[in-house]
Amino acid sequence: MPCTELHVKALLIDMDGTLVNSDAVVERIWRAWALRHGLDPEEVLRVAHGRQGHATMAALLPGRPVEINLAENEAMLAEETRDTEGVVEIPGAAALLAALAPHPHALVTSADVPLATARLTAAGLAVPAVRVTAEDVGASKPDPEGFLKGAAALGVDPADCLVLEDSAAGIAAGRAAGSTVLGVGPRATAYAPDHHVMDLRAVRVEGTADGVRVQLG
Repeated sequence: MPCTELHVKALLIDMDGTLVNSDAVVERIWRAWALRHGLDPEEVLRVAHGRQGHATMAALLPGRPVEINLAENEAMLAEETRDTEGVVEIPGAAALLAALAPHPHALVTSADVPLATARLTAAGLAVPAVRVTAEDVGASKPDPEGFLKGAAALGVDPADCLVLEDSAAGIAAGRAAGSTVLGVGPRATAYAPDHHVMDLRAVRVEGTADGVRVQLG
C-alpha cells in the first residue's frame, strides 16, 4: 500500500487486539460465560471486544443488577489474568514500543493492571510507563474517558494524538475523544478508522522537534 505520513504529538495505544493477540483467551472465557447464561457465544463475542467486562454484561443482560455484573467481572478478570495460553504479540508490537520509548505514548486499555501486566509480559512486551487502565476510569470504551485521560497524562491535546485500536468500541472512543484513529488488524476494517494497517509491522515512528512522525505502509 502507498506510504502515509502523519505528524502527531503522542500515541495512545490499546492493548488487546492492538499490541497483544489475546483472542484465544477472550473467546474461551466469553464463550463459557455465554453458555452459562443461555446466550449465543457469537453474539456475545461481537459485543465483548474492547469493552470492560461489566459493560459487556450490562449490554447483553439489560436490567440485571450492576452489583452482579461487577462481581462477575472481578471473577472473570482473575480468570483471564491466570490464563495466558495463546497470548502473543501482534506482529511489530515489540519493535514499535521500543521505537516509541523516548517519545510521548500511553497504553489505554479496558484491562486492569494485573491483567494488562500479565498479557504484555506473556507476549514479551514492555509495559508502557504511562498507562490508563480499568482502575482509572468510570466509563468503559466506547466512552472516550480513557483516551482523554491518556492525553492529559502526557500533557497533549487529544486532537494531536493518534489512537491505535482494533475494536468497534475502541475506535468509537478514539473518535469521540477527537483523535485521529489508526485501525489495527482485520477486525478494525469494519469500523471506518481514519487509517488502517493489517499489523504493526506497517507502522514506523521517529521523533521530531515537536512530536512524532508516523509512517504507515
